[in-house]
Amino acid sequence: MYPFFKHTKGPHFPLSYCSLLLNHCLSQKSLNFVKVVHAHFIKLGLNTYTYLGNRCLNLYSEVGHVNDALKVFDDISHKNSTSWNIFLKGLLKSGQLGKAFHVFDVMPARDVVTWNSMISGYAYFGFLSHALELFVEMQGTGVRPSGFTFSIVMSLVSSPSHAKQIHCRMIRSEMDLDNVVLGNSLITMYGKLGLVEYAFGVIMTMKQFDVISWNSLIWACQRAGHHEQALELFYQMRDADFLPDQFTCSMLMKVSSNLRDLDKGKQVFAFCFKMGFVYNSIVSSAAIDLFSKCNRLEDSVQLFKEQDQWDSALCNSMISGYARHDLGEDALRLFVLTLRKNIRPTKYMVSSLLSSVSIFLPVEVGNQIHSLVPKLGFESDEVIANSLVDMYAKFGFIDDALNIFSEMKIKDLVSWNTMLMGLTYNGRVSYTMDLFRELLTREDMLPDRITLTAVLQACNYGLFVDEGIEIFSLMEIKFGVKPGEEHYECVVAMLSKAGKLKEAIDIIETMPYRSTSGIWKSILSACAVYGDLQIIEGVAEKIIDRETQTSLPYLVLAQTYQMRGRWETMVRMRKAVETKGTKEVIGCSWIGIKNNLYTFESNQLQHYGGKDLYLLLNLLDWEMETEGFV
Repeated sequence: MYPFFKHTKGPHFPLSYCSLLLNHCLSQKSLNFVKVVHAHFIKLGLNTYTYLGNRCLNLYSEVGHVNDALKVFDDISHKNSTSWNIFLKGLLKSGQLGKAFHVFDVMPARDVVTWNSMISGYAYFGFLSHALELFVEMQGTGVRPSGFTFSIVMSLVSSPSHAKQIHCRMIRSEMDLDNVVLGNSLITMYGKLGLVEYAFGVIMTMKQFDVISWNSLIWACQRAGHHEQALELFYQMRDADFLPDQFTCSMLMKVSSNLRDLDKGKQVFAFCFKMGFVYNSIVSSAAIDLFSKCNRLEDSVQLFKEQDQWDSALCNSMISGYARHDLGEDALRLFVLTLRKNIRPTKYMVSSLLSSVSIFLPVEVGNQIHSLVPKLGFESDEVIANSLVDMYAKFGFIDDALNIFSEMKIKDLVSWNTMLMGLTYNGRVSYTMDLFRELLTREDMLPDRITLTAVLQACNYGLFVDEGIEIFSLMEIKFGVKPGEEHYECVVAMLSKAGKLKEAIDIIETMPYRSTSGIWKSILSACAVYGDLQIIEGVAEKIIDRETQTSLPYLVLAQTYQMRGRWETMVRMRKAVETKGTKEVIGCSWIGIKNNLYTFESNQLQHYGGKDLYLLLNLLDWEMETEGFV
C-alpha cells in the first residue's frame, strides 16, 4: 500500500488531496501508481467527478493506455469540452486516427483546441491535404483559428500561392504578427518555398526578434542558394549583439560546404571552438560534411574519431563522406558498426549507402540493404525509394526499379527524374516517352531541366527526331526551362545521328553558349557516314582548336581522305597524330561480381579466360538486337 492512502478511509476525501496525488502521478509517469489512485477514486465514488475524471483521463493518455482512458471517459457523469479534447488527444497520440475521427464526428461541441488536435493529427500521420481541408472547414463553422492553428498550417503549405493566402488570412484574423513565434513560422514557411524576399519582408515588419528569427532567415537564404547573403546576415546578426548558437554555426558550415570554401569553413570551425560548440553533434556533423566536400576527407575522419559519442547525425555525415569519395567498403563498414552500437540508421544514411553500392559495391550488398528497409520502417519513404530505383537502374535491373517506382505512394519530381533517367540509360526509350507523357498529365508537377535532359536523351537514343525537336522548341514556353548546354548536346547528337548535319550545325552556331569539343565530336562521328569533305574538315578544325591533344579529328580525316583516294593527305594526317603525340583517353567499364571488380578497357578484358567472356557478350548483344533493345 502506498503511504498516500494510509488515512483515507471514509467518503470524505479532500479534492485538494486528490489533486496532489494526481500531480505526483504525472511527475512519476508510473502506470501502476495511476491505477492505484484510480482504483481508490472508484472505491470512494470520486471517478464520476468531471475535474478528477479529466485528470485521470489525461494521465492514462500520457502513459499511452487508451483502453483505460476510455473507461475513465465513460465514467465521467458530466463530460465537458476538456473531457472530449483530452480523450481525442489520447487517441491521436496512440495512433488511432480512425477512432479519433469518429470521436471528433460525434462531439457535441468543438472548440479551437479540438480543431487544432485533429489538424495536427492528420499532419503528423502524413494526411496533409486532409489537414488543410479541416482548416478550411474549421473557418466555415465560425471557429476562429488561434496562433497555434496557423503555426500548424504554415508547416503544411507546399505552394507559394497557398503561403500568401495563409499570411493574408492571419492579417484578416487580426493575429498578433508582432508575436515572435508566429513571425519565425512565417519566415520558415517562405524560406521552405524559396520566397526569400517575402521572408525578408516578414522580419522587416517584426518589432522584436530573437536568435531563431536570424537562424530562420539564414536558413532561408542558404536553402535558396543565396550563400553570400547568408554569410552577410551572420555578420549583421553579430553586429546586432545576438549570440549565434549551434544551429547558426551548423548552417554556416553548410554554406561554406556549398561554396566549397574551405577558408570560410575553417573560420566558422575556429569560431565553434571559441564558443564551445565543436563537440556538439550538429556542428561536428556539419564540419565533417564540410571537410569531405572540400576534398579533405582525412580531416573528416580525424574529427569523427575524436568524437566521444556517436549518433545518427555524425555517422550519416561520415558515411556520406565515404560514399562521396567512392569508398563504398568504408561506408559499409561504418554502417555495420553503427548498427552494432544500436544507433538507428536514418533514411539519409541508407540513401548514401545505396549510392555507394551503385558505384563500386556488388548488387548483392544493395539487396541486403534493401531487405533492411522494411525492418527500419522506411518502405514508404520517397528518399529511400528514389535511391533504390537509382541503384537498380544503374545495375541494369530496370524492371525491379519500375516495380519500386510503381509501388511508391508519394512520387516527387526526383522520383520521376530518377525513373526517366534509368529507363533512358537502359535503352527503354519508348517507356521513357510514355512515362513523360504521364508526368505531363499531373497538374501539381512540371518537368525541370533534369526531366527534359532524360527525355531529349531518349529521343536521341531512339531517333525520335520530330518529338525531340518539338520538346526542345517548347521547353521555355511550355515548361519555363531555359535550354542548357546538356539539352543542346542531346539535340545536336540526335540530329547528327539522323543525318541532318546542317540543322545540327545551325543549332550549335545559334546556341547562347560557347561550343565545346564534345558537342562537335557528335557531328564529326556522323560526318564519317553522312557528311561531305568540306563539312568534315570544318568540324575537325573546330575540335582541334578546342582540344589540341585529341587524335579523333586526325583519324577521321585520315579515313575520309583514304576513302576518297587522297593518299598523300591521308599519310600527313597519320603522321600528324604521331608527331603531336596525341593520346586519346581510353574509357573504362567495369562490373563487380562478389568481391572482384572486372574492367573492360581498350578491347582488353582484365580477366583470365577473357575470350570466352567476349563470346558470351556477343551472344548477349545478339539477343538484345532480336528483342529490339538495340
